[in-house]
Amino acid sequence: MIDMRMDQRCALITGASKGIGYAAATNFMKAGANVAIVARRPDVLEEACATLRREGKGKVVGISGDVSKAADCTRIFATAEKELGKVDVLINNAGTHQNGAFEDATDEIWQADLDLKLFAAIRLSRAALPGMKARKWGRIVNVLNSGAKWQRHGSAPTSISRAAGMALTKVLSNEGAAHNVLVNAVLVGLIQTDQWVRGHAKENKGCTLEEYLAEMAQRIPLNRVGTAEEFANMILFLSSDAGSYVTGTAINVDGGMCPVV
Repeated sequence: MIDMRMDQRCALITGASKGIGYAAATNFMKAGANVAIVARRPDVLEEACATLRREGKGKVVGISGDVSKAADCTRIFATAEKELGKVDVLINNAGTHQNGAFEDATDEIWQADLDLKLFAAIRLSRAALPGMKARKWGRIVNVLNSGAKWQRHGSAPTSISRAAGMALTKVLSNEGAAHNVLVNAVLVGLIQTDQWVRGHAKENKGCTLEEYLAEMAQRIPLNRVGTAEEFANMILFLSSDAGSYVTGTAINVDGGMCPVV
């Protein structure tokens, strides 16, 4: 029997006011966990917290901050630990879609991408590991994208920072295994989130959002764009005791789009 209950567990989730992070927080709360969610905009964060409190029974803590900044990472983790009592699960989900030609990416673009997608995960994982090791139970899930395995033309700097995130996942899994700290990565393909809603509005192709998503779905073997809830289901599995023998993996949740297994 698969048991994905998370009673008495406490999770810290970055980039969680909307989309995948919010769906993950919802799943954790339904499974009995307490959650601390992180986002940059206090207004959007508070709205997300209010909804989670209405829908779930666990404790919800909203922490406003920018995980691309070292000082904010330190404050965010300390606040989560103080408010929840511990951090059993860390979901490194914050990120943006920053793609372009390699020669167009300036040092500033590279640094901003690495700070947000790589160093945030490094800093928060470094803060979380000691407590997880001491309790002999911990889960870290790094949300990456298929560019970590499948580096296409015009995918700099994201594909490089995400590939580094996959290497970080393997290093952490090796160091955590003896202490029952499991570390995995989950790779996004095309998932319907606010990011794609904004992309549709920005590109202004003269089609509806549904037509826009249907056009993107033609690249996917399952012939549809996934949902944040479907992606969050894998995060919950890896974070629960149901996934107790899975570590050091990078799992595609992309409807079969990525050609690299």
